[in-house]
Amino acid sequence: MQEIGIGLIGSGYIGKTHAIAYNAHRAVFGGPLVPVCRALAEIDQQKATSAAAALGFDRGVSDWQQMIAADDIDIVAIATPNALHKEMAIAAIEAGKHIYIEKPLALDTHEANEIIAALEKHNARHAPLVHMLGYNYLCNPMISLAKEIIASGELGTIVHFRGRHIEDYMADPSIPFSWRCSKAVSGTGALGDMGSHIISMAMYLIGPIVSLCADTDIIIPERTDSNGAVKRVENEDQAQAMVRFASGVMGFLETSRVATGKKQGLGFEIVGTKASLEFDQERMNELRLYETSSPNGRKGFKTILVDSNCPDFKAFCPAPGHGLGYNDLKIIEVNRLMKAIAEGAAVPVDIYQGRNIEMVIDTCVLSASERAWKDVR
Repeated sequence: MQEIGIGLIGSGYIGKTHAIAYNAHRAVFGGPLVPVCRALAEIDQQKATSAAAALGFDRGVSDWQQMIAADDIDIVAIATPNALHKEMAIAAIEAGKHIYIEKPLALDTHEANEIIAALEKHNARHAPLVHMLGYNYLCNPMISLAKEIIASGELGTIVHFRGRHIEDYMADPSIPFSWRCSKAVSGTGALGDMGSHIISMAMYLIGPIVSLCADTDIIIPERTDSNGAVKRVENEDQAQAMVRFASGVMGFLETSRVATGKKQGLGFEIVGTKASLEFDQERMNELRLYETSSPNGRKGFKTILVDSNCPDFKAFCPAPGHGLGYNDLKIIEVNRLMKAIAEGAAVPVDIYQGRNIEMVIDTCVLSASERAWKDVR
């Protein structure tokens, strides 16, 4: 086994999911590469030292650039607000480190192109680097099964995709203004935070999105910040889009951070000429399948439970129906990264695919502002 050093920037909620995944990977999957938590970077030394001790890292540092340059760091994982992604990713690439960036890739397509330019410049002179974005919902064994069902033709010809990622984490007007409400720090609002997830899911299952007509809305226009100052919310609380895929399939996507009552409302419905498929992340260990071939009197959706025939599940448990949780998806995602480095395997979403997602988001913003259909480009 070969140790591969992890340098993590950011110890918040998503940073903790990274730490859990790195520490659990060897026990769950094994393999020739063992991720080792070397360094954690935070905004000051006290926070860095405390977080490193809590999350199982060898050391905490207050200088992320110094961490990136360290010889014992092989992968730089970026779990910071969106506005920091570009600078950190380019620095890691220039230092010759593999990169693992939490979604979205950047603030917009322009920044995504800058990251890609840095990667291509490095790869033209040195051994290619592995790059992966944190779209861990794609790593659900049930999503892999859905992909297999579609590819096998069981659904027949796909005629419609309806997808959503809606939550209520900002539905209460008393929730304070945060970096997610700032265009300078977050870029878009619900589109980048959750819309990116359902866009990635739609593109993974159905294919590229080539045109769309979108609308956005700010439901709570002002919020009070932590200092008591009233500030204007600068990006959208909700968005929706009619889309066309390259295959010709019609679709509809929606996202919201103010959807009262929804805690993890990621889901989709795929309609085919032979069968239809449904998924709900709040019941993430199930798929629902309707088959037109069922006899009269027996028609209806049936529930498929996760079992050891689903990709990756058997690494956790041999028994059917014993479900996985959110953090398990991150462990699977880390395993995809290890396999990419060790074997050259494909990752769920690389930075080129991440740029394609940014292009869809940017086109949604443009379409909403001009109130017109737009090609994704």
